[in-house]
Amino acid sequence: MQLYDLLNESLCPLIDPTFQHLSIASLCCDSRKADAGCLFFALPGGTFDGNEFIDEAIARGAVAVAAHQFRDKFRYPEVCFIETESPAGLMRETAAKFYGRPSDHIKVIGITGTNGKTTIAYLVESILHEAEHSCGVIGTVNYRIGERLIPAQNTTPGFLDNQKLLSDLVKDDVEYCIMEVSSHALDQNRVDLIDYRSAAFTNLTTDHLDYHLTHQNYFEAKAKLFSGLSSDALSVINVDDDYGRKLFARTSSRIVTYGVRKNADIMARDIELDMSGTKFKLVTPEGNAVIRTNLVGDYNVYNILAAVGICLNEGVNLEKIRKGIEYLDFVPGRLQPVECQQDFSVIIDYAHTQDALFNVLTTIRKTTDAKIILVFGCGGDRDRSKRPAMAQVASQLADFSFITSDNPRSEDPRTIIDEIVEGFEGEHYTVVVDRERAIDQALKMARRGDVVLVAGKGHEDYQIFRDRTIRFDERKIIQQLLRC
Repeated sequence: MQLYDLLNESLCPLIDPTFQHLSIASLCCDSRKADAGCLFFALPGGTFDGNEFIDEAIARGAVAVAAHQFRDKFRYPEVCFIETESPAGLMRETAAKFYGRPSDHIKVIGITGTNGKTTIAYLVESILHEAEHSCGVIGTVNYRIGERLIPAQNTTPGFLDNQKLLSDLVKDDVEYCIMEVSSHALDQNRVDLIDYRSAAFTNLTTDHLDYHLTHQNYFEAKAKLFSGLSSDALSVINVDDDYGRKLFARTSSRIVTYGVRKNADIMARDIELDMSGTKFKLVTPEGNAVIRTNLVGDYNVYNILAAVGICLNEGVNLEKIRKGIEYLDFVPGRLQPVECQQDFSVIIDYAHTQDALFNVLTTIRKTTDAKIILVFGCGGDRDRSKRPAMAQVASQLADFSFITSDNPRSEDPRTIIDEIVEGFEGEHYTVVVDRERAIDQALKMARRGDVVLVAGKGHEDYQIFRDRTIRFDERKIIQQLLRC
């Protein structure tokens, strides 16, 4: 697309006529992603200033740069420099023209909340496939775009990445996009220009307070997804969650509620669960059905109810919904068993908040009398309030805990562990800083019938340190340690 066609009327006269027909092949605001023919937006930020990366963007092939002001534009006479009061505002205007507002041409479903987003996304995907609808997924585990599987850098990508991914799905004639929407993405306007057809809210517990500072700020970020819905859209809300009920006054969309304890449009009754799966009676305005699933735990009942609410809105009948739920064997890194013919159970789970860890441990406690051996840590450069809180949960619900590193990032792993230990009640734990050694010792401690739960990283196949990121696939590591 030509640069002249991308710019607004106020900027066009300010551009040298020799550049107005410049061909723009891509848009970016991350100099590392700049390529030949790119228009680079140098955005101001709290940590980094985009102006510092203009040279790198040009070296990688950027032919035009938009920024608030320039220091050395005369060094690059072959590059078009666009001065604008709001580089971010221009980026949004330009993206709308360049990508053609892709959410107008694909049905986008958003899922937000502290826990459950990934599982709901997998459930909705499975149900839609059962109903013979095509769909892509943008989420925590990966981005599934047509036939491509792209590793996820964030739960929700950046603004331009979202527009490009949606545009690619439109080009592939994909009907739906299921998107996990994080509070960071909402607060940072990464999902601007996306017209959601429906949005689901799971719950709100303690997380990301290093960023949001207060629960209210955290809630306000989540609420933006629902206040931005049109009156034709649908909100699918967990009525058993206090914050979920607060959303009723925040949206002009239609509302469908789901729950177990309070009266709701979509409910589960007669819940039966053990470590092999869950069975319950699904009650909906469209009728009832008996659901059997390999997914374990009360919290997965909630996830299923949310997926049902979304899919009923898409006209999927209950039989297709039932089959889609039953077809999903497991969600990567969510209560995922590792089998090596051992005489005890090994489970990996992404639980990295006190609420998620409580849910997983409570589920195991409800379904077995076995001894629970827990391996867990906490991420560095993240909400520090979670550290003693997770220790308290572990001390109450696990028989023995190995406290270890997670993704320490720029922090000293031992310092993180010390803050975890402060919240531990009792002496039934040990500290093993090296995560692989901790897993190994937990496996060696296990006896027939015990359950080893390795929590915190789930689907992640890496570990992040201050100066490096290493390959760390817990499932494969466990298999190697068990020699299978």
